[in-house]
Amino acid sequence: MPGAFSCAVLALATLATGHQAGLFYGYAISVMPGLARADARTEVTAMRRINTAIQNPWFFATFLGAPLFILAAAGLHLQPAGRAALPWIVAALVLYATMFTVTATVNVPLNERLDATGAAGAPDDAGEIRERFHDRWVRWNNVRAIACASAFGCLVVALCVTGPTPAP
Repeated sequence: MPGAFSCAVLALATLATGHQAGLFYGYAISVMPGLARADARTEVTAMRRINTAIQNPWFFATFLGAPLFILAAAGLHLQPAGRAALPWIVAALVLYATMFTVTATVNVPLNERLDATGAAGAPDDAGEIRERFHDRWVRWNNVRAIACASAFGCLVVALCVTGPTPAP
């Protein structure tokens, strides 16, 4: 059975990954469907503001912290006592890397293109901007939501197979 420090690092990996999974899940089930029901100009304006607001220390702490904690947890579970959790931790790392790659190669570039279009002047402009953005962004957000939620699930299983740390 791994020690308290190994378990704590695994718990932090699980918590940070859970925060990210919840964020993408929230977009998938409420934010983007809600914006799809709004007019194009409202969606474009809201997404631009969200793109700015999300770039904050709290977001980056979990978005970048999760893979670091997952890597650390993997390293700490290499010893025989931690081997039961290791496949689950490695699976979580692969799934988190998938989410990270989708974010970096699809969603962020779409956000940057959306921001670069300038203020949506006429409603027709907003409609064209939305058309180029919305469906692709939503599709790939769903991919990253599933990948991140799956990573979270793997880490929960890793915590379960690790078991409780006995009191000293």
